[in-house]
Amino acid sequence: MRAILQRVRQGYVTVDSQVVGQIGPGYVILLGVTHGDGLTEVKKLAEKTVHLRVFEDEQGKMNLSALDTGAEILVVSQFTLYADARKGRRPSFTDAAPPETAEPLVTQFAAQLQALGVKKVAAGVFGAHMRVHIENEGPVTIILDTDEL
Repeated sequence: MRAILQRVRQGYVTVDSQVVGQIGPGYVILLGVTHGDGLTEVKKLAEKTVHLRVFEDEQGKMNLSALDTGAEILVVSQFTLYADARKGRRPSFTDAAPPETAEPLVTQFAAQLQALGVKKVAAGVFGAHMRVHIENEGPVTIILDTDEL
């Protein structure tokens, strides 16, 4: 699994001009799933996400986690995180897991975040054409890959 974590003041996602998921301060997470990913990767990535200390403490140092701050999280599936653009001009997406594999894992990832104590977890609509609105804070953007955790 691969995730782009963006620390935000707020974020929301729309489908057909309707808001389907919205959060206040926290993370917008763009989440990609590859072949071979399963519950082990879901748990590993969720643990790392909620405990990663990238929120500022009273001294302005990135020393607090999402759980410490009560951060909210918006999860948006994004198969293009597994794009391979090494050859030609059109990326290949063969490294992305098929929808029937990826969708339940994206859902399980959001559920795992809640199980770990995140009070509000919102999500986009899997497979839909979405518009993601992100108001970055910092900006702070972190790339996580379960192959490297």
